[in-house]
Amino acid sequence: MGEKITISDLSAGKGASRKFTAVSCYDYTSARLVAETPVEMILVGDSASQFMLGYDSTLPVTMDFMVTITAAVRRAAPKVCLAADMPFLSYQVSVEEAVRNAGRFYKDASADIIKIEATEAHLPVIKAVSDADMAVMAHIGLRPQSIAKTGKLKAEGTGADAALELIRLSEKMVAAGASMILLEGTAREAAKIITEKLSVPVLSCGSGPDCDGQILVLPDILGLGKGQIPKFSKCYGQIGSEIDKAVRAYDEEVKGGRFPDDARSYHIKTGELTKLQDLLKAENL
Repeated sequence: MGEKITISDLSAGKGASRKFTAVSCYDYTSARLVAETPVEMILVGDSASQFMLGYDSTLPVTMDFMVTITAAVRRAAPKVCLAADMPFLSYQVSVEEAVRNAGRFYKDASADIIKIEATEAHLPVIKAVSDADMAVMAHIGLRPQSIAKTGKLKAEGTGADAALELIRLSEKMVAAGASMILLEGTAREAAKIITEKLSVPVLSCGSGPDCDGQILVLPDILGLGKGQIPKFSKCYGQIGSEIDKAVRAYDEEVKGGRFPDDARSYHIKTGELTKLQDLLKAENL
């Protein structure tokens, strides 16, 4: 990858009808591999709660954790457009706290854009973070952080009234200062209208092919997830089965005495072994 990719580059791509690709990943090693590809954006999502820590929702992760892993991803991928996800309760308590927490991603992790799961109630937060000279990605549609309230996540904008409400909300987010919109789990038709109406890039997470960009989590792309992947996702490689095969082969060689072999062992320097034996004999060892 050549020059660093910026929000401006993605906005220019929208004007040229050029699609962009984003991947969610959460650690230095994975991000370093993604950074070697033409992918323009990495999102360090709060889905790390599930994929890294094994929780059943995104709610448990903290600001400290998210800042730490975002900084690791930045070190691995200095030239991608890096998005950081505001975790649950990092922006809901007050506008001032939201701005302070967003600023941590910039100061401590060198993020390029801050993602906030937002309803109309969060418009003041979007505006405040934007007014503080930070780029904001407003995440609307299906919002995983709302699971405690809704009890179940379902596709959004599938009815005419709901679709219209989402279209209006997207416009309000941009008016409040959002530099990008992420649409998750939104009906394709509604997502297409939103993408065409808005001047900012629209990123789809399960919202159809008509948006400006697409994002999937790396564990789904690589076949590393546990259980069935979402309807909108796609597995592009069975890396999980390859890992299983490799670890089993390693285990078999260790238990069979074939690993490590002499070539993978360190040795006393030539001529020093006899000296060591003499020293041991002198010490009665």
